[in-house]
Amino acid sequence: MVEHDSLALDTVFHALGDATRRAMLGELAAGERSVGDLAAPFAMSLAAASKHIKVLEGAGLIRRDVRGRTHICSLDPAPLMSADQWLGIYRRFWTDRLDTLEALLRAPNSGTPPVKPPLPGKEGE
Repeated sequence: MVEHDSLALDTVFHALGDATRRAMLGELAAGERSVGDLAAPFAMSLAAASKHIKVLEGAGLIRRDVRGRTHICSLDPAPLMSADQWLGIYRRFWTDRLDTLEALLRAPNSGTPPVKPPLPGKEGE
């Protein structure tokens, strides 16, 4: 993975590491929200909500438009797709491992274990 991609993923996972920010993203998945709307479910000031929003903006997860005096936020799912692609490597790893375990448990006692799939990043070695 390229260093730039690694830094972007670090920023996305840092932003997702906070429950408040994840809840804000969940709200934005349903549509645009103002900063006030995003802050409302939490016991926080607009300034505190704005700090969370700046972290999400820095990760590229949301966009903020200023309409008059109101700041409107919307979800940008592209960085989430990148994170999902990265997690997909490990999803495949565990799916392969669980499929192998299932085959082993279902197989009659043949005495020969099933072939192990390669580890992530070790293909072709």
